[in-house]
Amino acid sequence: MRILALDSSGLVASVAVVEEEQTVAEYTVNYKKTHSQTLLPMLDEVVKMIELDMDTIDAIAVAGGPGSFTGLRIGSATAKGLGLALDKPLIHVPTLEGMAYNLYGTPGIVCPVMDARRNQVYTGLYRMEHTLEVLEDQMAVPVEALAGRLNDIGEKVTFLGDGVPVYKEMLEEMLAIEHYYAPAHMNRQRAAALGTLGLKYLLEGRSETAAQHRPDYLRISQAERERKERLKGL
Repeated sequence: MRILALDSSGLVASVAVVEEEQTVAEYTVNYKKTHSQTLLPMLDEVVKMIELDMDTIDAIAVAGGPGSFTGLRIGSATAKGLGLALDKPLIHVPTLEGMAYNLYGTPGIVCPVMDARRNQVYTGLYRMEHTLEVLEDQMAVPVEALAGRLNDIGEKVTFLGDGVPVYKEMLEEMLAIEHYYAPAHMNRQRAAALGTLGLKYLLEGRSETAAQHRPDYLRISQAERERKERLKGL
């Protein structure tokens, strides 16, 4: 089977084509251009480079959230458009599960951390030694709450994600457990990991139509929050 994977949930834009036994191609950019500028050109480049016939794709895996509201919308719209045009199913892969899959084989707890602003992070707790086990599903929580929960569990933990450089100093002060940080080639979203996990989910029957797909934002956007505050004042 062949999966096209897209991840634009954070600062990184990543596109990959994966099969059961190999990553055929992956293109990842972690730079200051917007995903609206990069994602489709990256996809076009991958298609050209491996001479991909898009009709040979079995499904499209997409980072389903949480993450950047704009990034999720761009990834979702791209995946839905391709799904409709090609008549292929979508695989909604929770962003943090895809990130945790980067650290396949890591002992202890794997903890992806994405900066959710306002001293909060998007996070989840996983085991990743031989298969992905969800200990605590993805959530938006204060950094203090995450550190407290990890101290309560008391196991060693490996962090990854764009929230690490933002909150590393706070985590160092609050954590009383053995902890590590993923190296640079494994510490951000990777479409190859997302696609590999997506293929597993597809084989388990976890897919949806393009029309059914909705990103999981976990919380309302800043614009929606401000609108509600204005309505309260009326």
